[in-house]
Amino acid sequence: MVKKILIADDEPHIRLLLGQALEDFEVKGVEILTASHGKEALEIIKTKRPHLVYLDAMMPEMNGYDVCNTVKNELELREIYIVMLTAKGQEIDKRKGAEVGADMYMTKPFDPDTIVEKTAEILGIKV
Repeated sequence: MVKKILIADDEPHIRLLLGQALEDFEVKGVEILTASHGKEALEIIKTKRPHLVYLDAMMPEMNGYDVCNTVKNELELREIYIVMLTAKGQEIDKRKGAEVGADMYMTKPFDPDTIVEKTAEILGIKV
C-alpha cells in the first residue's frame, strides 16, 4: 500500500518548503498531495486517505481546526495522523488543536530536519 502525505496550507511557499523537506520520501514511494484551502484538504482526506497530514490552522474556506475536527470526530478517521501547523504558538491555540483531535502541534517557522524526522517516525520509514 502506498503511503500518502497531505500538505494543506494556503501559502504556496510553505507548501513548497514542506514538499522540498519531504522529497526524499517520494523516492521511497510515498505520494505527496497538496491542498491550498480547508475544503480541498477535507476532500483529499476523504478520497485519498493520507496517512499523515500537515495542516495549516488558518486557511480560507475552512480552517484547519474545523478540518481536523471533521476528520477525527465526525468521520472518525483517527488513524490519520494530523500535525497542526501554525504561526500562533500560544497555549490556547495548542489546547484548541488538542480539543479537535490533532496528534501534534508545530509552530512556524518549522525546522525541515524536524519535519523529516517526525515524518519518518510516523510513517515508519528510514531516510
